[in-house]
Amino acid sequence: MRPAGQADSSLLAKLIRESHSDVAVQFGLSGTNCPKHPSFCTEDWLAADFARGEKYFILTNNEEPAGCVAYEKPSAALAYLNRLSVLPPYRRKGYGAELVRFILELARRDSVKTLSIGVIGEHTALLKWYGKLGFVYRETKRFPHLPFSVTYMSHVVGSADGV
Repeated sequence: MRPAGQADSSLLAKLIRESHSDVAVQFGLSGTNCPKHPSFCTEDWLAADFARGEKYFILTNNEEPAGCVAYEKPSAALAYLNRLSVLPPYRRKGYGAELVRFILELARRDSVKTLSIGVIGEHTALLKWYGKLGFVYRETKRFPHLPFSVTYMSHVVGSADGV
């Protein structure tokens, strides 16, 4: 695991796009009906993320990028786990859980109380996966600009449940 900087924007955008493209296909997402889905990530998005203080990390396997994750801390007690991305060849090998555990530990060191995520509400397999890692359901919302619902989940930082 290594921190990523603005110089990594091209690599990060590629990792994020390739890691989420199958989800876009699964849920019928396009640049027209859901232009902000991670499968359409651009370097400009990352520049905006870095400008507001979001931190990115790249996970490697034998020095090859396997995935990435972002961490945002909007307040002293709250942090967001964003852009969790694992390339298809590296899935189901523990890399996603490793990225989540890394962010949970970072949040713990930052004295954060709650780590929050937003997930496509209809992506039941992903919701169950996060549940196994100790995240609990908070609420589901519909937004007029999105073709799916968003389910918010959270994890009490410092809790050993699932991780």
